[in-house]
Amino acid sequence: MPKIAYDLICPEQRTTAVVFASPHSGRDYPWTFLRRTVLDAQSIRTSEDAFIDQIFDCAPQFGAPFLRAGAPRAFVDLNRGADELDPALIEGVLKIGHNPRIASGLGVIPRVVANGKAIYRGKLPLSEARRRIDTYWRPYHQMLQRQLNEAHALFGEAILVDCHSMPHEALDTIARGVRHRPEVVIGDRFGASASGEMVERVEAAFAAAGLTVVRNAPFAGAYIAQTYGRPARGQHAIQIEIDRALYMNEQMIRPNGNFNAFRRLMRGVVAEISAIGRREERLAAE
Repeated sequence: MPKIAYDLICPEQRTTAVVFASPHSGRDYPWTFLRRTVLDAQSIRTSEDAFIDQIFDCAPQFGAPFLRAGAPRAFVDLNRGADELDPALIEGVLKIGHNPRIASGLGVIPRVVANGKAIYRGKLPLSEARRRIDTYWRPYHQMLQRQLNEAHALFGEAILVDCHSMPHEALDTIARGVRHRPEVVIGDRFGASASGEMVERVEAAFAAAGLTVVRNAPFAGAYIAQTYGRPARGQHAIQIEIDRALYMNEQMIRPNGNFNAFRRLMRGVVAEISAIGRREERLAAE
């Protein structure tokens, strides 16, 4: 089993309502898990948001906490609901309605990784699925909500920046016919998970760094944005998807020659986003 459910890096002093989180960057693949999969150690990592935690781990230097997953996505997907159990993988689970994420094999306990490659030969017992959820999923989400509650108590609002990466090919369809290929996708559930002002300022932070940004296509936000985005209550959730080709070799799953430069670039973006949640910055903007 993976050693920890999450890792929380806290700032010396919390100065912003922004909370950064990375639910898919966990890379602890224990031998007990790897021996059950039909995939090799490389293929099992293809659905992981590799290195995205290293790109955002500067957040505490700007007064914001950073929460990152301990368990890998192939083991348990923290951006799914605890009830999104796949009857094609989990014994004793009945199909109830149609859920496209479950149907594609991407439930809370994934059946496949990238490109639809199956993780297991057969099914898993329901007790195993529940153990993973209780040991990793629930502690992560409890800590995430705790950080948002603390932000709200301190600053009167909470702003979750949910950090992800996407395969370069994910943007092929929307990149056709456009002058500049999109590099960042901001998801706000089409305006449902965050206020327009918050999203505009996050978008501006990426644009100021020279990155091309689009909204909600092809990723509008999944379970986390849907669950934690409550702008009417002063709790905003914004999903960020960054093209992996900007900083990593997707085939080898390792940093490319641009990694350090991109990490420095993103440091400025993280600083700008953190500033959104400071009272004095908000007052000045108004």
